[in-house]
Amino acid sequence: MDDGRQSTFHTLIFMSSHNAFYAQSGGVTPVINASAAGVIQTAAKYPEHINKVYAGQDGILGALYEELIDTSLESPEDIEALKRTPSGAFGSCRFKLKSIEEHKAQYERLIDVFKAHDIRYFFYNGGGDSQDTSYKVSQLSEQMGYPITCVGVPKTIDNDLPFTDCSPGFGSVAKYVAVSILEASMDVASMSSTSTKVFVMEVMGRHAGWIAAASGLAADERGLGPDIILFPEVDFQPQAFIDKVQRTVEKKGQCSIVVSEGAKYSDGTFLADSGIKDAFGHAQLGGVAPVVTQMIKDQLKLKCHWAVCDYLQRAARHIGSKTDMEQAYALGSAAVELAINGTNAVMPTIVRTNDSPYEWTTGQAPLAKVANIEEKMPSDFISDDGFFITQACRTYLAPLIEGEDYPSYTNGLPDYVVLKKHKVNKKLPAFVGE
Repeated sequence: MDDGRQSTFHTLIFMSSHNAFYAQSGGVTPVINASAAGVIQTAAKYPEHINKVYAGQDGILGALYEELIDTSLESPEDIEALKRTPSGAFGSCRFKLKSIEEHKAQYERLIDVFKAHDIRYFFYNGGGDSQDTSYKVSQLSEQMGYPITCVGVPKTIDNDLPFTDCSPGFGSVAKYVAVSILEASMDVASMSSTSTKVFVMEVMGRHAGWIAAASGLAADERGLGPDIILFPEVDFQPQAFIDKVQRTVEKKGQCSIVVSEGAKYSDGTFLADSGIKDAFGHAQLGGVAPVVTQMIKDQLKLKCHWAVCDYLQRAARHIGSKTDMEQAYALGSAAVELAINGTNAVMPTIVRTNDSPYEWTTGQAPLAKVANIEEKMPSDFISDDGFFITQACRTYLAPLIEGEDYPSYTNGLPDYVVLKKHKVNKKLPAFVGE
């Protein structure tokens, strides 16, 4: 069943209506709530299959601790408003389920909660590590005899999920980053004769440089946008970098730089590594901009400024990409369609069918092949000197930031929705364990 094929087992089980569990996992995005809306609104179209959608408070932890939110008690207007509201409306988490063999108690608890609340559908909205959780839950039917149909819902601002043209959340972050470096480069240009010569902007991206690459969309024949991009895929060579900065300042009078948090030396050491690991075992990064800036100050004696986009880039729904929102919603909806047709252990994907005009449709990929895989930038997307993007990369990226889908405003601020989050009454003893 892990290859997505329908089984007689699943077909027989879902002859009547049952409840669904939906949760958000990992770092949030500007459009993850659009996927939530896609799941909830599409499920409502199939009452013969899905009775209610229960959202987990704080991801999979909501299932383990029986913290379930009854989404049917939210107003239709608030569910619709999720399309234009950033962050995780139901709360997210960084929590990785161990294997069934390692921690059977966790899975037994999941089954107890699912049984108590008649949950037979599981939708988990997250990136590569979260799809690993989705895959493990999808095996409950086969390994532990509980009938559950599990479909992963993709999202990650890092754009590093395999088998999909892009990852929901990335397009909006890409738009924010490109706009930010465009505006910042204009600021630097206006002040460079007597003040700042170099501006460094740090963006997210641990091992894949997609977000940093998106900044290159701001570069044009006017000389705006970034002059140098530092990717995780390209080993950082200090002297080559300093030489590039010097040549750029001599030619233009200023230099704008975008650096990925995952920039590293040839020995694999990150330029900025806090030494702390997150719940998924990844190095906690951040702070590479001041490191790079100090190099420039020390060697070139230039006045520099730096900024770290950090949470701002992944929370900036006010400038979200319309394409991104539409894809996020479509994949949430597609997940429900797959599940009610008895398709287990898959993740819906974006399939690009044309570059210009950009056209796409939805497909699917088996969770067994998606989990824990990082899709890095191909070499032909990075310039020969390693400091910029190629035309092939621009062709790929450009459609993903297209279109504006602004939220409504009240008193000058975005009118984002905050859900009521009515909890379902608990039926089980408290869970004691990880």
